[in-house]
Amino acid sequence: MVILFDQYNFPEDIFEILFATKQQVIVARLLVEEMKLKDSVMGKSEMSMFATALHDGKLIEYNDHAGPVPIKKKEKLSYNKRQFYDRILTPMKTMGIIDYDMYKKNYRLSERFNKNMMRIGLMWLQELRRPPKF
Repeated sequence: MVILFDQYNFPEDIFEILFATKQQVIVARLLVEEMKLKDSVMGKSEMSMFATALHDGKLIEYNDHAGPVPIKKKEKLSYNKRQFYDRILTPMKTMGIIDYDMYKKNYRLSERFNKNMMRIGLMWLQELRRPPKF
């Protein structure tokens, strides 16, 4: 996954940096909020039920951050189950936002993303200080 951002127009919401479409942003935010409600842990079957509920098009309520004032919206959101796993959950696992424990068969919100971002920053500082090769 590639993260591209404009330092002069930095979004306030982390999900808007990580995901390309508004619908992906909403679904990722919903997933994190759902996990927070469950003490940051969801089992494999709970994750499947969450994905199925999205696939079936459940009524959701979310804050729209498009304008200067967040607005609570209620709308029906339908998101394909396969796309949820491919475009939301798998990228969140590979970036270190969510960890999956194969033995316990559960998903957990993780701090690895923060550690990885700090590591990237350190890599950039090393590159800046490295003498020219030519």
